[in-house]
Amino acid sequence: MDEFASIRHWTAERQSTEWQRSRGVVLGIGDDAALVDSNFSIADIKGPYEWVMAMDTMVEGVHFADATMEEEDIGYKALAVNISDIAAMGGIPLHALVSVSVPKSFGPERMRRLYDGLYACAERYGVAVIGGDTTSSPQHLVVAVTVTGAVEAGRALRRSGAKPGDAVFLAGPPIGMSAAGLHGMLAQQSGSRVELPAALVQAHRHPEPGVRAGRMLLERGSCHSLNDVSDGLASEAWEIAEASGLAILLHERKLPRSGSMASYASRAAVDPLEWMLYGGEDYALLGTIAASDAEAAQAAFHAEGLPFYIVGETEAGEPGVRLIEAETERAVPLAKRGFNHFG
Repeated sequence: MDEFASIRHWTAERQSTEWQRSRGVVLGIGDDAALVDSNFSIADIKGPYEWVMAMDTMVEGVHFADATMEEEDIGYKALAVNISDIAAMGGIPLHALVSVSVPKSFGPERMRRLYDGLYACAERYGVAVIGGDTTSSPQHLVVAVTVTGAVEAGRALRRSGAKPGDAVFLAGPPIGMSAAGLHGMLAQQSGSRVELPAALVQAHRHPEPGVRAGRMLLERGSCHSLNDVSDGLASEAWEIAEASGLAILLHERKLPRSGSMASYASRAAVDPLEWMLYGGEDYALLGTIAASDAEAAQAAFHAEGLPFYIVGETEAGEPGVRLIEAETERAVPLAKRGFNHFG
């Protein structure tokens, strides 16, 4: 099967022309480049808007392996992590360009399954897949996705807007579950018989970007900064602290902790706080909000069935992150670490 036949096999009849037009697509997959109407009307955005663009790459052996991900999971996650970046700006995801470098070990049917997962994510979040690139790879599969989105002009939520006296919050699932799931799957491959809850596997394989949460935070007007937890809570908190020029205090007692993660950590003899602070790939939203609106925002999220946790506060001072320990109530500095490709 040649390149063009492969592309048709993976993408044909996935999204109707009529549906793609609702996302402003004039010309999608099948030509040298895609065309998007620059003046199309975007539902939920009234007035001028700005484009939001994000790109992430997943590499076999670095981000996934046969022991941890099925083909459908790879496709789903490759798109989801990009959508999470759009959500972290308060934006609405719209279009995706997908580039794959395929080794011989991933034949047409395995790649078809990967695209099954990718299109499942696209359908869930209303993203039009409009093009990309396909090449061969000598050894490992590489999946690179670019997502475009839109946000009201001048209103994008950034890391740099936190103010002293803000409340720090997490919006999304309890942190650490993805790292726990990865730990458990790798342990099973090494012969571990410790029971691994399915919820932890699901958290690692199928992250759910907080698009609705990002939009709610933008609409409130009281959210001053936002980031998604991709590389670990400590790392993302440091990014906000440095970008905003202030200090962040996190309270261990207030950090959301999954029961399934805690029970697995106990059986595996691992401190779950390590996963929570440094594990990453949770894709919850970490941000700061005016303290006067924090509890009202929490109530609004809960009314929508969305998790929202007030986990700390900001203060003026040298940029940094400290953790108020649950047992001692001491404020200890948190290392600026998490997942780092070059560290």
